[in-house]
Amino acid sequence: MKLVSYRCKKSYGAFRIGIVDGDKVMDVNEAFRQYLLANGEKDHANTVDSLLPSAPNSYYALGEQAFKRSQIAYDFVKDHSIENVSFNRNEVVLSQPIPTTAKVICVGKNYSEHVKEMKSEIPTFPVLFAKFPNAMIGPEDPILKSVHTNELDYEAELAVVIGKTASHVHQQDALDYVVGYTIGNDSSARDLQKRTPQWLQGKSLDHSSPIGPWVVTTDELPDPSNLDIKSFVNGEPRQSSNTKHLIFDVPFLIEFISGLITLNPGDVILSGTPDGVGFAMDPPQFLNAGDSVRIEIEKIGQLENKVK
Repeated sequence: MKLVSYRCKKSYGAFRIGIVDGDKVMDVNEAFRQYLLANGEKDHANTVDSLLPSAPNSYYALGEQAFKRSQIAYDFVKDHSIENVSFNRNEVVLSQPIPTTAKVICVGKNYSEHVKEMKSEIPTFPVLFAKFPNAMIGPEDPILKSVHTNELDYEAELAVVIGKTASHVHQQDALDYVVGYTIGNDSSARDLQKRTPQWLQGKSLDHSSPIGPWVVTTDELPDPSNLDIKSFVNGEPRQSSNTKHLIFDVPFLIEFISGLITLNPGDVILSGTPDGVGFAMDPPQFLNAGDSVRIEIEKIGQLENKVK
Protein backbone atom coordinates (compact mmCIF):
# COMPACT_ATOMS: atom_id res chain seq x y z
CA MET A 1 0.00 0.00 0.00
CA LYS A 2 0.93 3.64 -0.48
CA LEU A 3 -0.41 5.56 2.53
CA VAL A 4 -1.03 9.30 2.19
CA SER A 5 -2.41 12.14 4.23
CA TYR A 6 -4.91 13.96 2.01
CA ARG A 7 -7.85 16.34 1.83
CA CYS A 8 -10.06 17.34 -1.08
CA LYS A 9 -9.19 20.62 -2.78
CA LYS A 10 -12.81 21.73 -2.52
CA SER A 11 -12.74 21.23 1.24
CA TYR A 12 -10.68 22.86 3.97
CA GLY A 13 -11.40 20.08 6.42
CA ALA A 14 -8.85 18.03 8.30
CA PHE A 15 -6.41 15.80 6.47
CA ARG A 16 -7.43 12.14 6.33
CA ILE A 17 -5.58 8.89 5.79
CA GLY A 18 -5.80 7.48 2.27
CA ILE A 19 -4.31 4.85 -0.02
CA VAL A 20 -2.98 5.75 -3.46
CA ASP A 21 -4.32 3.43 -6.13
CA GLY A 22 -3.09 4.47 -9.56
CA ASP A 23 -4.49 7.94 -10.26
CA LYS A 24 -6.95 7.77 -7.35
CA VAL A 25 -6.82 8.16 -3.59
CA MET A 26 -9.07 5.86 -1.55
CA ASP A 27 -10.37 7.06 1.82
CA VAL A 28 -9.35 4.30 4.24
CA ASN A 29 -11.84 5.14 6.97
CA GLU A 30 -14.83 5.23 4.62
CA ALA A 31 -13.71 2.08 2.81
CA PHE A 32 -13.56 0.19 6.11
CA ARG A 33 -17.00 1.53 7.08
CA GLN A 34 -18.40 0.16 3.82
CA TYR A 35 -16.74 -3.19 4.56
CA LEU A 36 -18.36 -3.34 8.00
CA LEU A 37 -21.78 -2.48 6.61
CA ALA A 38 -21.47 -5.14 3.92
CA ASN A 39 -20.71 -7.69 6.64
CA GLY A 40 -23.70 -6.75 8.78
CA GLU A 41 -21.69 -4.91 11.43
CA LYS A 42 -23.78 -1.74 11.54
CA ASP A 43 -22.89 -0.86 15.14
CA HIS A 44 -19.19 -1.07 14.40
CA ALA A 45 -19.70 0.90 11.19
CA ASN A 46 -21.31 3.70 13.20
CA THR A 47 -18.21 3.91 15.40
CA VAL A 48 -15.67 3.17 12.68
CA ASP A 49 -13.28 5.91 13.79
CA SER A 50 -12.50 3.96 16.95
CA LEU A 51 -11.51 0.95 14.84
CA LEU A 52 -9.71 2.71 12.00
CA PRO A 53 -9.17 6.45 12.59
CA SER A 54 -9.46 8.90 9.74
CA ALA A 55 -6.90 11.28 11.28
CA PRO A 56 -3.38 10.29 10.15
CA ASN A 57 -1.72 10.72 13.55
CA SER A 58 -4.35 8.63 15.32
CA TYR A 59 -4.14 6.09 12.52
CA TYR A 60 -0.39 5.53 12.96
CA ALA A 61 -0.71 5.53 16.74
CA LEU A 62 -3.04 2.53 16.44
CA GLY A 63 -0.15 0.57 14.96
CA GLU A 64 -0.48 -2.89 13.45
CA GLN A 65 -4.27 -3.08 13.74
CA ALA A 66 -4.61 0.00 11.53
CA PHE A 67 -2.42 -1.43 8.79
CA LYS A 68 -4.18 -4.82 8.81
CA ARG A 69 -7.64 -3.22 8.68
CA SER A 70 -6.49 -0.92 5.88
CA GLN A 71 -5.50 -3.92 3.80
CA ILE A 72 -8.90 -5.49 4.44
CA ALA A 73 -10.63 -2.27 3.40
CA TYR A 74 -8.48 -1.88 0.30
CA ASP A 75 -9.05 -5.48 -0.83
CA PHE A 76 -12.80 -5.17 -0.21
CA VAL A 77 -13.12 -2.03 -2.35
CA LYS A 78 -11.06 -3.56 -5.15
CA ASP A 79 -12.98 -6.85 -5.13
CA HIS A 80 -16.44 -5.27 -4.99
CA SER A 81 -15.94 -2.10 -7.09
CA ILE A 82 -17.28 0.11 -4.28
CA GLU A 83 -17.97 3.67 -5.40
CA ASN A 84 -17.84 6.97 -3.50
CA VAL A 85 -14.76 6.05 -1.49
CA SER A 86 -12.10 7.37 -3.88
CA PHE A 87 -11.05 10.68 -5.43
CA ASN A 88 -9.07 11.49 -8.54
CA ARG A 89 -5.49 12.40 -7.70
CA ASN A 90 -5.94 15.91 -9.14
CA GLU A 91 -8.86 16.50 -6.76
CA VAL A 92 -6.79 16.16 -3.59
CA VAL A 93 -3.96 17.90 -1.75
CA LEU A 94 -1.30 15.79 -0.03
CA SER A 95 0.27 16.67 3.29
CA GLN A 96 3.25 14.99 4.94
CA PRO A 97 2.26 11.34 5.51
CA ILE A 98 2.45 11.68 9.32
CA PRO A 99 1.46 15.35 9.87
CA THR A 100 2.81 15.87 13.39
CA THR A 101 5.43 13.19 13.87
CA ALA A 102 6.41 12.93 17.53
CA LYS A 103 10.03 11.99 16.82
CA VAL A 104 12.14 12.53 13.73
CA ILE A 105 15.55 11.02 14.43
CA CYS A 106 18.20 11.84 11.86
CA VAL A 107 21.44 10.02 11.15
CA GLY A 108 24.48 12.00 10.06
CA LYS A 109 27.62 10.78 8.29
CA ASN A 110 26.06 7.51 7.16
CA TYR A 111 27.48 7.18 3.62
CA SER A 112 31.27 6.94 3.40
CA GLU A 113 31.55 9.07 0.24
CA HIS A 114 29.52 11.82 1.90
CA VAL A 115 31.79 11.64 4.95
CA LYS A 116 34.79 12.12 2.64
CA GLU A 117 33.29 15.07 0.77
CA MET A 118 32.52 16.77 4.09
CA LYS A 119 36.18 16.21 5.12
CA SER A 120 35.14 14.26 8.19
CA GLU A 121 35.91 10.84 9.67
CA ILE A 122 33.93 7.59 9.45
CA PRO A 123 31.98 7.38 12.73
CA THR A 124 32.31 4.48 15.15
CA PHE A 125 28.70 4.88 16.26
CA PRO A 126 25.71 6.37 14.42
CA VAL A 127 25.64 10.17 14.62
CA LEU A 128 22.14 11.05 15.81
CA PHE A 129 20.34 14.37 15.95
CA ALA A 130 16.71 15.47 16.14
CA LYS A 131 14.49 17.33 13.72
CA PHE A 132 11.38 18.92 15.22
CA PRO A 133 7.84 18.92 13.77
CA ASN A 134 8.03 22.66 12.95
CA ALA A 135 10.61 21.80 10.27
CA MET A 136 8.54 19.15 8.53
CA ILE A 137 6.48 19.91 5.43
CA GLY A 138 4.55 17.89 2.89
CA PRO A 139 5.25 16.87 -0.70
CA GLU A 140 3.37 19.84 -2.17
CA ASP A 141 4.70 22.52 0.17
CA PRO A 142 7.52 24.97 -0.57
CA ILE A 143 10.82 24.82 1.30
CA LEU A 144 11.08 28.16 3.10
CA LYS A 145 14.56 29.71 2.90
CA SER A 146 15.11 31.50 6.20
CA VAL A 147 16.51 35.02 6.18
CA HIS A 148 19.08 33.74 8.68
CA THR A 149 20.89 31.50 6.20
CA ASN A 150 22.80 32.05 2.98
CA GLU A 151 23.81 28.38 2.70
CA LEU A 152 20.64 26.32 2.35
CA ASP A 153 21.48 22.79 1.16
CA TYR A 154 19.58 19.62 0.18
CA GLU A 155 20.02 16.06 1.44
CA ALA A 156 18.24 13.08 -0.14
CA GLU A 157 17.37 10.46 2.46
CA LEU A 158 15.49 7.20 2.87
CA ALA A 159 12.95 7.71 5.67
CA VAL A 160 11.97 4.73 7.82
CA VAL A 161 8.49 4.83 9.43
CA ILE A 162 8.02 2.84 12.63
CA GLY A 163 4.88 0.70 12.83
CA LYS A 164 4.91 -0.62 16.41
CA THR A 165 6.54 0.22 19.71
CA ALA A 166 10.22 -0.71 19.60
CA SER A 167 12.48 -0.90 22.63
CA HIS A 168 15.76 -2.86 22.75
CA VAL A 169 15.02 -4.51 19.42
CA HIS A 170 17.55 -6.91 17.90
CA GLN A 171 18.77 -6.43 14.33
CA GLN A 172 17.33 -9.71 13.11
CA ASP A 173 13.85 -8.60 14.19
CA ALA A 174 14.19 -4.89 13.41
CA LEU A 175 12.31 -4.74 10.11
CA ASP A 176 9.26 -6.29 11.83
CA TYR A 177 8.87 -2.93 13.58
CA VAL A 178 8.72 -0.94 10.35
CA VAL A 179 5.42 -0.10 8.65
CA GLY A 180 7.05 1.34 5.54
CA TYR A 181 9.36 3.81 3.86
CA THR A 182 9.15 7.27 2.36
CA ILE A 183 11.45 10.02 1.06
CA GLY A 184 12.95 12.80 3.13
CA ASN A 185 14.90 15.95 2.29
CA ASP A 186 17.03 16.89 5.29
CA SER A 187 17.40 20.50 4.17
CA SER A 188 20.33 22.00 6.03
CA ALA A 189 21.44 25.56 6.69
CA ARG A 190 25.18 24.87 6.54
CA ASP A 191 26.26 28.23 7.96
CA LEU A 192 24.03 27.71 11.00
CA GLN A 193 24.88 24.01 11.28
CA LYS A 194 28.63 24.63 11.26
CA ARG A 195 28.86 27.61 13.59
CA THR A 196 28.52 25.48 16.75
CA PRO A 197 29.40 21.85 17.61
CA GLN A 198 25.66 21.02 17.77
CA TRP A 199 23.85 20.82 14.41
CA LEU A 200 20.28 21.43 15.59
CA GLN A 201 19.92 25.08 14.58
CA GLY A 202 20.88 24.29 11.01
CA LYS A 203 18.59 21.28 10.79
CA SER A 204 15.22 22.39 12.22
CA LEU A 205 14.39 25.72 10.62
CA ASP A 206 10.67 26.30 10.17
CA HIS A 207 9.06 24.70 7.10
CA SER A 208 12.36 23.46 5.69
CA SER A 209 12.26 19.67 5.48
CA PRO A 210 9.90 17.91 3.05
CA ILE A 211 8.81 14.31 3.51
CA GLY A 212 6.56 12.14 1.37
CA PRO A 213 4.73 11.83 -0.88
CA TRP A 214 3.51 8.57 0.67
CA VAL A 215 4.57 5.71 2.91
CA VAL A 216 5.18 2.54 0.88
CA THR A 217 4.30 -0.28 3.27
CA THR A 218 6.52 -3.29 3.80
CA ASP A 219 4.20 -5.64 1.91
CA GLU A 220 5.31 -3.75 -1.23
CA LEU A 221 8.83 -2.93 -0.07
CA PRO A 222 10.08 -5.55 2.40
CA ASP A 223 13.81 -4.86 2.03
CA PRO A 224 15.33 -1.33 2.02
CA SER A 225 18.92 -2.50 1.62
CA ASN A 226 19.37 -2.04 -2.15
CA LEU A 227 17.52 1.04 -3.37
CA ASP A 228 18.88 3.64 -5.78
CA ILE A 229 18.69 7.15 -4.32
CA LYS A 230 19.14 10.35 -6.35
CA SER A 231 18.63 14.09 -6.13
CA PHE A 232 18.29 16.82 -8.74
CA VAL A 233 18.33 20.62 -8.47
CA ASN A 234 16.47 22.36 -11.28
CA GLY A 235 16.75 19.10 -13.21
CA GLU A 236 20.56 18.86 -12.78
CA PRO A 237 21.74 15.56 -11.27
CA ARG A 238 23.45 16.05 -7.90
CA GLN A 239 23.36 12.90 -5.75
CA SER A 240 23.37 9.32 -6.99
CA SER A 241 23.96 6.32 -4.74
CA ASN A 242 22.29 3.25 -3.30
CA THR A 243 21.17 2.32 0.21
CA LYS A 244 23.53 -0.66 0.10
CA HIS A 245 26.27 1.91 0.79
CA LEU A 246 24.85 2.92 4.16
CA ILE A 247 27.54 2.62 6.83
CA PHE A 248 24.90 1.66 9.41
CA ASP A 249 22.00 -0.10 7.67
CA VAL A 250 18.34 0.16 8.68
CA PRO A 251 18.24 -2.93 10.98
CA PHE A 252 21.37 -1.76 12.80
CA LEU A 253 19.93 1.75 13.20
CA ILE A 254 16.69 0.41 14.68
CA GLU A 255 18.61 -1.79 17.11
CA PHE A 256 20.95 1.05 18.09
CA ILE A 257 18.28 3.75 18.46
CA SER A 258 15.71 1.53 20.19
CA GLY A 259 18.38 0.57 22.70
CA LEU A 260 18.55 4.24 23.70
CA ILE A 261 15.12 5.65 22.89
CA THR A 262 11.76 3.88 22.69
CA LEU A 263 10.39 4.23 19.18
CA ASN A 264 6.62 4.53 18.76
CA PRO A 265 4.29 4.03 15.78
CA GLY A 266 4.61 6.99 13.43
CA ASP A 267 8.14 7.91 14.48
CA VAL A 268 10.54 8.51 11.59
CA ILE A 269 14.23 7.73 11.13
CA LEU A 270 16.01 9.71 8.41
CA SER A 271 18.81 7.32 7.54
CA GLY A 272 21.44 9.70 6.12
CA THR A 273 22.40 11.27 2.81
CA PRO A 274 24.91 10.22 0.11
CA ASP A 275 27.59 12.40 -1.47
CA GLY A 276 26.78 15.17 -3.91
CA VAL A 277 25.46 17.88 -1.60
CA GLY A 278 25.80 21.51 -2.61
CA PHE A 279 28.16 22.35 0.25
CA ALA A 280 30.83 20.02 -1.13
CA MET A 281 30.76 21.29 -4.72
CA ASP A 282 33.55 23.51 -6.04
CA PRO A 283 32.41 26.21 -5.74
CA PRO A 284 29.59 25.38 -3.29
CA GLN A 285 26.09 25.50 -4.79
CA PHE A 286 23.37 26.50 -2.35
CA LEU A 287 19.63 26.75 -2.84
CA ASN A 288 17.89 30.01 -3.70
CA ALA A 289 14.28 31.08 -4.02
CA GLY A 290 12.76 29.59 -7.15
CA ASP A 291 14.98 26.50 -7.17
CA SER A 292 13.38 23.08 -7.40
CA VAL A 293 14.71 20.01 -5.55
CA ARG A 294 13.63 16.55 -6.68
CA ILE A 295 14.56 13.38 -4.83
CA GLU A 296 13.97 9.91 -6.26
CA ILE A 297 14.21 6.61 -4.40
CA GLU A 298 13.72 3.33 -6.22
CA LYS A 299 10.41 1.54 -5.49
CA ILE A 300 9.10 4.56 -3.56
CA GLY A 301 8.78 7.38 -6.08
CA GLN A 302 9.81 11.01 -6.08
CA LEU A 303 9.53 14.06 -3.84
CA GLU A 304 9.81 17.49 -5.46
CA ASN A 305 9.61 20.87 -3.72
CA LYS A 306 10.35 24.43 -4.71
CA VAL A 307 12.30 26.88 -2.59
CA LYS A 308 10.49 30.01 -1.50
